[in-house]
Order: sequence, then structure tokens, then C-alpha cells
Amino acid sequence: MRPSMPALRPWTRLIRFLGKDGKVYNGEPQAPLTWPKAAANLKFSAGEQDNTLTAKVVRGDIFSRSATTVTDTVVPVAKILSPLPHVPIFRCIGLNYAKHAQETKMPIPPYPVLFTKPSMALQDPFKPIVVPTICENNQTDFECELAVIIGKPCKNVKESEALEYVLGYTVANDISARKWQGNNLGSGQWTFSKSFDTFAPLGPALVSTELIKDPNQLRIKTTLNGKVMQDSNTSDMIFNVPRIISFLSQSTTLMPGDVILTGTPEGVGFKRNPPVYLQHGDHVVCEIENIGELHNTVAYESKFSADENK
Repeated sequence: MRPSMPALRPWTRLIRFLGKDGKVYNGEPQAPLTWPKAAANLKFSAGEQDNTLTAKVVRGDIFSRSATTVTDTVVPVAKILSPLPHVPIFRCIGLNYAKHAQETKMPIPPYPVLFTKPSMALQDPFKPIVVPTICENNQTDFECELAVIIGKPCKNVKESEALEYVLGYTVANDISARKWQGNNLGSGQWTFSKSFDTFAPLGPALVSTELIKDPNQLRIKTTLNGKVMQDSNTSDMIFNVPRIISFLSQSTTLMPGDVILTGTPEGVGFKRNPPVYLQHGDHVVCEIENIGELHNTVAYESKFSADENK
């Protein structure tokens, strides 16, 4: 099926945010999304904006081009939230960067490798990535990824038409518990190892296809405690975004709000010498060109007391 859509959306960058009036809005930011490192921490106040960021309120269904309006109402931003309040399913592609396949010493797959994350894995920017007690034994890793948000129902889509079904793009961190993912504990349980609550931070903004014409020409980078860990380009994907959408839509309907995580580049922690795993209190930043920075702090469940979250 091929959608019938007007040419342009009324917004180009969309944030979902808590206004300083205590209400949640969708909006178009009126300034670059910048913030201090201190905004990401282990407290309830994580994500509070101490700058003058404001946004024009966007009314209506963001999945509808004709029923969405950017108003003249400007609201001060208190906290930036995930661009989507709910994700029905994360469809994730493993081993999709050539240099990442090289560093893992794994063969290039003939088709996209699919695993999933549940909706409860979603986490806001700045909020803690909570590492479960069973994953605290030096195994939790970062994976910066380009996230593709589906905008219209699609099934059996041709590669040449695939990008017409995209609502926009954002940044994701595919947090992974390596010992459960590998053979040490989980016998290759990719879904279980990546599906814990908060293991899919998403944000900070949703950028429309009008601004990002080619999703496979974007610099992608991860910084951990100020040190660059991943620095690559989405052009290194083995299967590009149109190919992924076409492959996943074979006899399967992709629905509005579904999120596709497109894989991570080289530089992941578990393949470093010595390996680098996320520790309690670490500050991780995932960044993609023309989209922005996704900040989160790591919290070990056994150390993340109720007092810290007040």
C-alpha cells in the first residue's frame, strides 16, 4: 500500500516536553537544544532545563500532516521527554554496520538480523538507565543508534517508496547486557538482554524527513564520561534505512509509532581492550548529526535508592 500524503508537515523538529506550567506538550523548539551535563543525574529533577528554551505548541495528531498545527503559543520548557509517550514495539537490527561486524569478527549477514524490545524499555532523555541487579556484573554496554519512527501503516513496501512511510528520526541508545546476550548466561538471548525497563532511551527531538533527506549520511557518536567511544557515519550501514523498512514490512504491517533501531557502529564497550562496561553514575551521550544529543546517567539498581529518586 502507498500512502497519499501532502508534501510537507507543519513542523520540522518536534519535542515532547513538560512545560513550566506542569503540563505536557508537543512543540517546535525555538532555539538549539543545549543543556549542561548536570541536567542528567540520578535524581527526580533529572532533565530540568535551567536555560531559556521555549517551544511553540503543536496541536493535533503528530502522525497526521493535515490535522497538525504549529500554533503561536510559546511555552517555557521545564523537562524534555521522549518524543513518543508510548512505543508499541521496537524492531531492532543487529550487526548492521560493516566496521562493527569487523570488530566482532562476525560474518556479514545476508539479511537484516531482527530482535525486539518491548514498550517498557522506553526511557526519557536525562532520566537514569537503571541496570538490573542481574546485570551489574560488568556486562552492560552502550549502543548509539539512529531510530526511525514509522508514520503510516505499511506492508510489503518497495525500497524506492520506503521513506514515504517515515514520520521522522531521533537518537536511541540500545542498552545491552552482554553476558545475557552471549553464551555466558543467556545462550544468545538478544531480546532478553536488551529488553529491561529503561534500556531504550529515546530523544531528544523528532526530526522530520523534510530536514533529513538521506538518513544514511549522518555522523553518529557516543561519548562516555567525556571520552569519545563511537564515532562513525550511518553510511557504514550494511542495510540502509529503505532496505530495512522494506525487509521488515514483508507480510507484516508496520504501524504508526513503531520504532526501528537501525544498528550500532564500531566502538562498543565489550570489544575494547580492556572491555568498558557502564558503571553506576556514568554519563553517556549519544549524538547524531542534525538530530541532537541524548543524555542519560547510569544507575545500578542495587545502589539506586528511593531517596535518590525524590
